[in-house]
Amino acid sequence: MTLSQKLADLDIDLPPVATPAGAYVPARVHGDLVYTAGQLPLVAGALPATGKVGEGHGKVPPADAREYARLSALNAIAAAANAIGDVDRITGVLKVTGFVASVPEFTAQPAVINGASELFGEIFGDAGAHARSAVGVPVLPLDSPVEVEVVFTID
Repeated sequence: MTLSQKLADLDIDLPPVATPAGAYVPARVHGDLVYTAGQLPLVAGALPATGKVGEGHGKVPPADAREYARLSALNAIAAAANAIGDVDRITGVLKVTGFVASVPEFTAQPAVINGASELFGEIFGDAGAHARSAVGVPVLPLDSPVEVEVVFTID
């Protein structure tokens, strides 16, 4: 089954590639790998939420942040597909680095980034198993609660 067929079976539409917020490209090919720039959970060019992940009033709930990690992962697939010209050339996920803008006492960054990791498992099966880092940071671009960068394997 091709990746485009798998996405259709899962009723997943890839978003348009986000316009870079600086002097960089959304993804770059090197050999049989595609490296994405950090991808925010942009939907139609806007963040669904801003702020720090944590518990309590005025914070981004961890469950919401997990969904934003999933959106960031979809944006990463779109960026990689755009860089290589065909989503069906993506064969798997090698490495994921997830950043979570969180309050100092929040320590569940891995659970948030599971939103991205689990999506890759749904889409790629065993080829979606990857090495990963999940890092808490004080702030991300545009005050995004999460950012994900990915290294994909391609044919």
